[in-house]
Order: sequence, then C-alpha cells, then structure tokens
Amino acid sequence: MTIYTTLDSPIGELLLVGDGEALQGLYMQEGRLPVKIHPSWEKADEPFAPVRNQLGEYFAGERTDFDLPLAAAAGNSFERRVWQALEEIPYGETVSYGEIARRIGMPDAARAVGLANGRNPISIVVPCHRVIGANGSLTGYGGGIERKRFLLDLEAGVGALL
Repeated sequence: MTIYTTLDSPIGELLLVGDGEALQGLYMQEGRLPVKIHPSWEKADEPFAPVRNQLGEYFAGERTDFDLPLAAAAGNSFERRVWQALEEIPYGETVSYGEIARRIGMPDAARAVGLANGRNPISIVVPCHRVIGANGSLTGYGGGIERKRFLLDLEAGVGALL
C-alpha cells in the first residue's frame, strides 16, 4: 500500500510518499515535474510525522543530516549507486557531476550521473541539490534553479528567501 501526505515548506508544497515504514519519495510540487497523486494511494499524515519534524528542523537551520528509513520506489542499479553517493555529500558542500562519476568508479559517466541525479525520487533528504556543474554553475534542477539556490544558501547559512 502506498500512502502520501503533503507539507508546506519554504520552497513550496512537498509531496511525501511512502509505505508506512520508509520514505519512498519527496517531490517538490511546484517544480518542473510535479508528481500526480495516484488514485490508489491513501492519504495519511501520522506515518510521516518524523519526516515532517526533520524537514522542519532542516528548514529552520537546526538539522544537517536526516535519520529516516528510505526506500526509493524506483531506480536501476546505476541510479541507486548515484543516489547512494549523493547521501555521502556533506551538508553545506557541493560536488560536480564528474566527481560523483569518479566516486562511483565511472569517471566518464558525468552525463549519466546528471540524468540519474535528476531522477532522484527523494529530494532534499537525498541531496541532489548539492551537485553542480564542473565550472561551479547551478545546472538543471527538477525543483527549479531558484529552489536549488535556496537550499544551497540555507546550508551555507545565508538564509535566502524565495
């Protein structure tokens, strides 16, 4: 059974999706590709209380890492390797797509890393926003470049507002 809830945040509405045990998706609904709620999903707020609390602390600048059970509902083995590498990027730091490619042992796969990064189903918690272009540019982001900038500024202690 898939359950969901929504959460208002400083970057707009977030859709939380899970199975009652683990977070399977965290989507920015005001980004480039909002996720549609499937008719078979059931709305449930209580199972997402830990996610809500930790996201609240994160947006308040009080949390630098998440302690949540995660279970991405999709993804091939390459994508899962990329997502695991994303989880290892420290709070407040950025790395390039090429660096992620090197970290997973595929130094020529920067473009594929970019595609996998864009398919990350658990944004913010699995910090795809911390990946930038080799020249330091804020390249594409499913939630929109302004949200990526907001998250990076938040983590840098800049306190940006959308």
